[in-house]
Amino acid sequence: MNTRQEAVLQAWNLAWGRGDIAAFERLISPSYIRRSKTGSEDFGQLRQTIEATHGAFPDFSTRILHIVEDGPSAAIHWESTGTHLGTFMDVPATGRNITVTGASFLRFEDGLLAEESVTWDPRELLTALGIWHLGPGGLTPKS
Repeated sequence: MNTRQEAVLQAWNLAWGRGDIAAFERLISPSYIRRSKTGSEDFGQLRQTIEATHGAFPDFSTRILHIVEDGPSAAIHWESTGTHLGTFMDVPATGRNITVTGASFLRFEDGLLAEESVTWDPRELLTALGIWHLGPGGLTPKS
């Protein structure tokens, strides 16, 4: 594992796993942008996302399953777990344990993370929370 991979692993584990946002802040460039299906967010908005996640899932942890690099780019495959003890995405606490997986594609400039494109399926989270049901008829609201 090289130095950049170690820095990414440490930042992800500290920020997403422990809520230590300062660790992630040391890795990113001033122009950092995070893109997803729902839009783009800067570091301030990402900070709010991490804080909201840890507020709703106090034992939230993220594990990096794979990391692959290609020049100024890297891809990470991650898995997050936690217990839903606070409101998240307008869903009141359920007490359920969740596991979600996703991938982040990273682009570095001058050694700092400039852009992240993240992909994960929120339906996986909603299913784990008992809000949606994934069955023979497809994904439907749980009644």
